[in-house]
Amino acid sequence: MDQTIQLAFRIAMVWAAGFLIAVTVRALLPNQAGITLTGHQGSLFIPFSRIGFWICLLAALTVTGLVVGRAILADIGWSSFR
Repeated sequence: MDQTIQLAFRIAMVWAAGFLIAVTVRALLPNQAGITLTGHQGSLFIPFSRIGFWICLLAALTVTGLVVGRAILADIGWSSFR
């Protein structure tokens, strides 16, 4: 039970940090700075603030998946993951 609470706490901390960093990145970067993707039918402007926001959220998802995967492997008996 102690490991489950510790795992839940770690995941909550990663998500909170990910959201704080994502919101900070979105607030600090100007909307006029970004990259433009051009195609056959037109162009698409993607601001750096949105790229940073989604990268921070993707990092939180990745860390959550790794922590949960490690916990699952430890539960099935792989002792090197503890």
